[in-house]
Amino acid sequence: MSTGSFGGFGPGNIDCDDVLSDIYLYMDDETDDALRGRIRQHLDGCAPCLKQFGLEQDVRSLIARCCGGDRAPEELHGRIRLRITELTVESAHLEYRPE
Repeated sequence: MSTGSFGGFGPGNIDCDDVLSDIYLYMDDETDDALRGRIRQHLDGCAPCLKQFGLEQDVRSLIARCCGGDRAPEELHGRIRLRITELTVESAHLEYRPE
């Protein structure tokens, strides 16, 4: 385990580096409940990580204000959907061949 950029393990029994590397997953609610709780506990008790978390939220808010109304063209959405469908079909038909 790493020592962490702010002094190693802290609240929530999670390393600062691990908290900061998963901060966007946490902000997007893409962590499981156990990890989310550990990160929240760490942020509640670790001022440097909490400060970094606040900066990340500020950057995200700024981006949303400046670019939040931008949408990809509908044609791009269609091409992406088609490619995802093609990849899904291709992967369903792949044959497993042990080496």
